[in-house]
Amino acid sequence: MQKVLLARKALFLLLIFTISLFSAIKLSAQHEEDTTHIDAPADTLHSEHASGHEEANIGDVILEHVLDNHQWHITDAIVIPLPIIVYSEEKGLDFFSSGNFFEHHAPVDYKGYKLVGNKILLVETGKEVLDLSITKNVLMLLINASILLIVLISVAKSYTSRAGKAPKGLQSFIEPIVLFVQNDIVKPNIGPKYEKYLPYLLTLFFFILFGNLLGLLPGAGNLTGNISVTLVLALITFFITNLSGNKSYWGHIFWTPGVPLPLRIIILPVELIGVFTKPFSLTVRLFVAITAGHIVLLALICLTFIFQSWVVGFGSAVFVTLISLIELLVAGIQAYVFTLFSALYIGMAVAEHGHDDHH
Repeated sequence: MQKVLLARKALFLLLIFTISLFSAIKLSAQHEEDTTHIDAPADTLHSEHASGHEEANIGDVILEHVLDNHQWHITDAIVIPLPIIVYSEEKGLDFFSSGNFFEHHAPVDYKGYKLVGNKILLVETGKEVLDLSITKNVLMLLINASILLIVLISVAKSYTSRAGKAPKGLQSFIEPIVLFVQNDIVKPNIGPKYEKYLPYLLTLFFFILFGNLLGLLPGAGNLTGNISVTLVLALITFFITNLSGNKSYWGHIFWTPGVPLPLRIIILPVELIGVFTKPFSLTVRLFVAITAGHIVLLALICLTFIFQSWVVGFGSAVFVTLISLIELLVAGIQAYVFTLFSALYIGMAVAEHGHDDHH
């Protein structure tokens, strides 16, 4: 019964994750310039060689995969248009397909809107509209959340129907991971109060793990390499940590015990800065690790097209295979590290400390 309740709490937290991350992705999309669109000048997208062959700008190819987009480019021939949902005071709420912004791969205006970079503007006024579209990263978020729902619901049903029996099927795969997170990450770092925070940390671990693994699939979106996503995850940990902080935790920040008064004045701003650098470090660590891995893989693949040599292509394929195996390991390590530090910060906030006051 306890495991079923744990799974249900994790499902609720997953819903909160999805809503929060959707808002963050859409907010960042309002300010993100995607240089991979075709409406950029032609000479910036291609370089002409003396032999007459065109060579794609490798930087644009890489950025197209790393950044968010209103279309999902699988290959040059396979492009999936995504739903556009926009609102403006002048035109109200509008729905249409992002494919309407392109005609024979050339950018066009549609219904009084134009796509500039990764922003949707009104043609008449040039004013940016409220963009609630289902972009590539938003769709990856929904896919990731759906897979997690299927897995967690399936495991919860297995616990109910096979109570007292040995794990079987998907349950036998997920249960060791749950026990690892519980016994090796959450419990040692939080202590006796760990059960209160276990559903959140389990959801956090599986969300990041599945997002990292899905991002390694060919043509997939870079969900956990989106800094808005990592920022929201870090902020959730930040708020849980500080809202759970007890008297001892805040006492160490504002009036560090056992320290002479002059030093306390110096330590206070350092401690306050430390409160805000923790979510910053969580944000940057996951964002950089995942994005850097994608950039390295794509750069190695592009070497084949730069040198146009089968020797380079073979060597590139070998390196990409080896690095892909490392990236599978990194996917698990980054989920572990993010969850570990989140548990550590929460544990520091809820721990009880005894100090002598005679110093």
